[in-house]
Amino acid sequence: MKKMVKYLVWIFFIFFVSCKPHQEQKLPKNTERAFYFWKSVFKLTDHEKDIVDSLHVSTIYLKFFDVEWNEANRQPNPVAQLSVADKDYLQKINIIPVVFITNESILKIDSLQSIPFAEKICKLLNEMAAINKLTKINELQIDCDWTASTKEKYFTLLKKIKQLTTPWKLSATIRMHQVKFMEKSGVPPVDKGLLMCYNMGNLRNPATNNSIIETAELKKYIGNVHKYPLPLDVAFSLFDWYVLFRNENYSGLIKNMPDSVFKNSFSQRNENRFTFLKDTFLMGYQFKKNDVLRYENSDYNSIISSAKDVNNKLTERETRVSLYHLDSITLSKYTIHEMENIYNSIH
Repeated sequence: MKKMVKYLVWIFFIFFVSCKPHQEQKLPKNTERAFYFWKSVFKLTDHEKDIVDSLHVSTIYLKFFDVEWNEANRQPNPVAQLSVADKDYLQKINIIPVVFITNESILKIDSLQSIPFAEKICKLLNEMAAINKLTKINELQIDCDWTASTKEKYFTLLKKIKQLTTPWKLSATIRMHQVKFMEKSGVPPVDKGLLMCYNMGNLRNPATNNSIIETAELKKYIGNVHKYPLPLDVAFSLFDWYVLFRNENYSGLIKNMPDSVFKNSFSQRNENRFTFLKDTFLMGYQFKKNDVLRYENSDYNSIISSAKDVNNKLTERETRVSLYHLDSITLSKYTIHEMENIYNSIH
């Protein structure tokens, strides 16, 4: 009788397990590593090349030029055009040209200007690619923080660029707010997006602690990432800066200012804020008494925590992970091991 009971229990167990709903396992991602290069002269130092090699980075997003609105001639104009001092190195690595377009340029163009605007962008892109002997380009990226009020003209521009750059893939940068408010912002007509996992806070608000990256702030925006109808690559920040406030009003960004300059008596520190105690001329900047500098950085632990949260939302099997950006001063704040961990956090 006991044997019969054990036998029935065993049969029941097998039946129960076999009837249990199958839980789909999350397959590991195939990731590719990339850096952004955001300066106007391309010439890597030996140290920068060593970092690229050590991290097995295969791709560089290379900013070709910016497009800004020119009020004098009432049209968008290219500025900060890239100059390449090391053409040979570009032949050794996968290059993705990037064009940054200000939202003001999209806002102020006439609806009929979108098509000729796209034609001018593509003409300059092709000229620069030819001059620098970049014959193996297979993707172009457009970077623009478009809004609900500019999306129609911007999307028209993208459609024409895509048509003119066939057979290149066309990608677009996607800000956090454009994912969270997807219905309002719209989805760009491109092949893929690149989710910028930084610059998510209100830069111009004096009460903001760190507009570059805060884990708690990121969690407010990523709920719809798994629903986004484009394949998504991701990018994480490595940079830092100081945000200047005068009379509690945003007055600009100051970059590459070492912490050591604040060891003197002309300023008072309160956590990540420095208040000037008197008018001060410092590293080419004229500060006034009571000006406040808010230091913001890409804290390693915040990047790792944010990356883990984003990783849990991504559904793509093929993902490119990028760090912004390839610059010795920026990279000096991180070890190779830390950057390796950031890349590996998307898996």
